[in-house]
Amino acid sequence: MSVDAVDVAVVGAGVVGAAVARRLGRARLRVALVEAGPDVGAGTSKANTAILHTGFDAKPGTVEARLVPRGHALLSEYAARAGIPVERTGALLVAWTDEQHAALPGIAERAAVNGYSRCDLVDATELYGREPQLGPGARGALTVPDESLICPWTTPLAYATEAVANGVAVHRSRPVTGAERIGQHWQLATPRGPLRCDWVVNAAGLRADEIERHLGHDTFTVTPRRGQLVVFDKLARDLVRHILLPVPTARSKGVLVSPTVFGNVLLGPTAEDLDDKTDTASTADGVADLLEHGRRIVPALLDEEVTAVYAGLRAATDEADYRLSCRPGERTVCLGGIRSTGLTSSLALAEWVAGELAAAGVDVDERADAVGVRMPNLGEAALRPYLDGERIASDPEYGRIVCHCERVTAGEIRDACASPVPPADLDGLRRRTRALMGRCQGFYCTAEVVARFAAHTGRTTHDILGLAS
Repeated sequence: MSVDAVDVAVVGAGVVGAAVARRLGRARLRVALVEAGPDVGAGTSKANTAILHTGFDAKPGTVEARLVPRGHALLSEYAARAGIPVERTGALLVAWTDEQHAALPGIAERAAVNGYSRCDLVDATELYGREPQLGPGARGALTVPDESLICPWTTPLAYATEAVANGVAVHRSRPVTGAERIGQHWQLATPRGPLRCDWVVNAAGLRADEIERHLGHDTFTVTPRRGQLVVFDKLARDLVRHILLPVPTARSKGVLVSPTVFGNVLLGPTAEDLDDKTDTASTADGVADLLEHGRRIVPALLDEEVTAVYAGLRAATDEADYRLSCRPGERTVCLGGIRSTGLTSSLALAEWVAGELAAAGVDVDERADAVGVRMPNLGEAALRPYLDGERIASDPEYGRIVCHCERVTAGEIRDACASPVPPADLDGLRRRTRALMGRCQGFYCTAEVVARFAAHTGRTTHDILGLAS
């Protein structure tokens, strides 16, 4: 049996693993990005609140408090260069009780300790001037002007696309089921044959504890924490001007109301500890609880149509901090316990990995010929293809709308299927184009989207829809 051989195997193609693969791919290293699921960013990374955090409320002295601000700076710059949609709306940390209101100055002081000094206290009058649709009874708020919205799907795809452009091999649907030390190398067992590597970077998210055990360590356990979210129709967008944050607790950042870069409004998440790492089902109780929060925060939201309900799982551990380790003697790196701030800190985590490998003697200097990428725009703040007359004139497929709710064109579907990291299924196509994600949830356009997907990939519609032939 042939054995694939690389210098570094990055296990897990979520936003963190993809970021690491991107950074190492820019060096003179043979790198493999190995993912158990069918796509990049198809696990925790696809189902979060899509906020680019400043780190103002992180616990001082933690690894998270150090890496999130660095990640905010790195990703803000990278997003502008790579075409990742970002909107700087700012956030308001809203106090609804006297106790919460009394806590705001302390949160501002903590933000300053974390290096963020742009928070201001506003009274109720100014708060309602900024957010007229806010529910009654708010005492005041803390402003966080640099909290931003970001596209959670384009980010890991941009990392993976750049990684591939620089020679990284992406292996999807290839779970790591075991690991064996052979001399100075690791041999990872997978259903598609073994993968030999000098170094293993464990960025497996919900499965990070299992990969650690394969590598001979049992230092933490991941408890899946389910976050359910409700997405409101685009007609609700004018109700909310900022990210509306609750005063956080030790367990969770709480339920927020936030715009999205796609023009919707998001409500959530819940925080439910589970035993099943695959349980991403939404529940009637969870949705009802979120709607009650929404009724208090922005009452008019409940008069708007709900476009979608979804749930994601966060990789919680018994410590409220990242679980990072590098074992040079064993040639392993672990990025565990990366929860809701992982999207923001992804590039900082990749930078940390590169630094640890460099300290261990690995050449991670970036090559002069390393290339970047520019991703298709999915956000509403920049020009979409269906509105770009010049682009349509040069290629009429960009003027042929297939998904009318989200204004997705035939040209975008074609481009996604031909991209360096093409979609493996309809969910992957959704994340690359927004097709099927609008108010009709594919009722009108599924047949045509599937037909075009099939035509561009050579697959059958039955195969794409998972139907028996």
